[in-house]
Amino acid sequence: MATRIRLQRHGKKGKPFYHIVAADSRAPRDGKFIEKLGIYNPNTNPATIEINFDRALYWLQVGAEPTNTARAILSYKGVIYKNHLIKGIKKGALTEEQVEEKFSKWLEEKEAKIEAKKKGLSEAEAKAAAENKKREAEIAAAKEAEIAAKNTPEAPEEDTTEATEAPQEETPENTEETKTEE
Repeated sequence: MATRIRLQRHGKKGKPFYHIVAADSRAPRDGKFIEKLGIYNPNTNPATIEINFDRALYWLQVGAEPTNTARAILSYKGVIYKNHLIKGIKKGALTEEQVEEKFSKWLEEKEAKIEAKKKGLSEAEAKAAAENKKREAEIAAAKEAEIAAKNTPEAPEEDTTEATEAPQEETPENTEETKTEE
C-alpha cells in the first residue's frame, strides 16, 4: 500500500482548514485516512500549524511520501530536517548528540524568525492604525471647519451700509411722500 502524507480539507467556502493525515494514496482527498498527524490553518497570519512531530517523523521513516504542500509544512516545522539528520546517524556520518545539537540550534533560529515576523506584523498593524486615526482626525477637523463656515451668519453688504448711515428723521414731507407712493 502506497502511503502519502497529505492535506484533508475542512471548513467553509473561502475559509479552508486542513487536517494533515497519513492516508492510502488511492483514497479520496477527504475520505478514509490511516492517522491524523496535525492541523493547518492558512487563514491566520502567520499560518497556524500544529503537528504531532514524532508520528510525522515515523511516517517519513517508514516511507510515506508527502505531497508538495505537506512537504512544505513538514519542512517548516523541521520534520524533514530531523529525518535527514537521522539518516546521517544510520550512515555513520553523525552521532545522536550532534543531531540533537544541530536540530536544537535550527529550532531556536526558526522560532526567532517566527517571533520577528509576528513582531513586524504587529508593529505594521499598529502603525497603520495610527495613520488611519490621524487621517480620520484630519477629515473630522476639515468637516468641522466646513460646518462652522456654513453656520456662521454672513453679514450682507446692504445691512452694513445701512448701519453706517445716519437714520433719516421723519419729517412731514417725507411721510407724505411715502404715503402717496403707496
